Amino acid sequence: MSSFGKNYRVHTYGESHCKSVGCIIDGVPPGLALTEADIQTQLSRRRPGQSDITTARSEFDTVHVQSGTEHGVTLGTPIGLLVHNKDQRPHDYAETDLYPRPSHADYTYLAKYGLKASSGGGRASARETIGRVAAGAIAEKYLKEAYGIEIVAFVASVGKVALPFAEEEDEVLGKEYMDLVKSVTREEVDKEITRCPHKATSQKMEETIRAAKARDDSLGGSVTCVIRRVPAGLGEPCFDKLEAVLAHAMLSIPSTKSFEIGSGLRGTTFPGSQHNDPFVEGVDPRTGEKTLRTETNWSGGIQGGISNGEDIYFRIGFKPPATIAQEQATARYDGSSGVLAAKGRHDPCVVPRAVPIVETMAAIVIMDMVLQQNARSAAASLLAPLTHLPPTMVLPGKSTVQAVVNGQEVAEVQSQKPGEE
Repeated sequence: MSSFGKNYRVHTYGESHCKSVGCIIDGVPPGLALTEADIQTQLSRRRPGQSDITTARSEFDTVHVQSGTEHGVTLGTPIGLLVHNKDQRPHDYAETDLYPRPSHADYTYLAKYGLKASSGGGRASARETIGRVAAGAIAEKYLKEAYGIEIVAFVASVGKVALPFAEEEDEVLGKEYMDLVKSVTREEVDKEITRCPHKATSQKMEETIRAAKARDDSLGGSVTCVIRRVPAGLGEPCFDKLEAVLAHAMLSIPSTKSFEIGSGLRGTTFPGSQHNDPFVEGVDPRTGEKTLRTETNWSGGIQGGISNGEDIYFRIGFKPPATIAQEQATARYDGSSGVLAAKGRHDPCVVPRAVPIVETMAAIVIMDMVLQQNARSAAASLLAPLTHLPPTMVLPGKSTVQAVVNGQEVAEVQSQKPGEE
């Protein structure tokens, strides 16, 4: 379907060569200062034609707010966003009348719907992500202002060229990689044409992409994303665990093939004694109050499907773009053999432009989870305070309750009242 989210609900529309693409967003809180410029930054980072290692399609992707704001603030009503398509070239796709492109969605869309868009990738095109990026940019702004949450993604690998994920075999993940996760900024990411903030690796990635482009070929890669200053308690077990919804969001992005959180598949090769994250006394980075933190963070900031207050980080794999100009032996729709050399303008590698798509989809997920948790906390706060609970049921916090074991009051313990922070 074309909708995502429950309390922060995004519905996207449009195909690669139609008149416009965009979205409608339900659930934006009223009173958020918002202008088109707030949304445009991420759209401009996503747009095609921004360098010679991306598609040559020239689109400025200027966003137009259609509804839901007045005098520069949100009204709490649905926000409509529109971006015009201007540089369509339907004639570049005449060959797809005869051939389904290998590893593209031409055949499967026909199998599902019985017809498809006559040119481009239709809804399977990366043009569809414009609505997601615009909606996510609004979510990012709210999360930053309300919680101080920051989201940064960067290219972690292109083809066989990758960041140094671990320097030693006995490391779950290496210090250099984890330092990037902890501190890298968007400004540092955007300094490199590949959006890999590790300069030596970025140069190798750029050379690799240019070589593939010269061969009329394409390359896949991966993007790492970190979400910082996330409050503990987000996630809706059992089926909407936070990592499950993040995976859903990320794997809905075109060309994605894999999702791994925290230590990911590498972590599966280590024993629990080395992989567990011991708890230590620490400070909440948002409030400055004492709280439990973890000494390591191989869990990726989520345990039991719920955020634990540590940085949430994950990596998404992207396949090589399917549409390439290199000749490929394949079959026509009628089953006869032929050779396809696709035309059109396409990225030789999608991961540099995928960075803002990953960031904004992450923002949509966290925004939806924040609204769900706030609704629960607000509803619970209207109830009378609990006064008698066994010590195994309460977390040391701000309000005193009397603990009861086998009907006997045994101790006073500190418990956080629902809705308190």
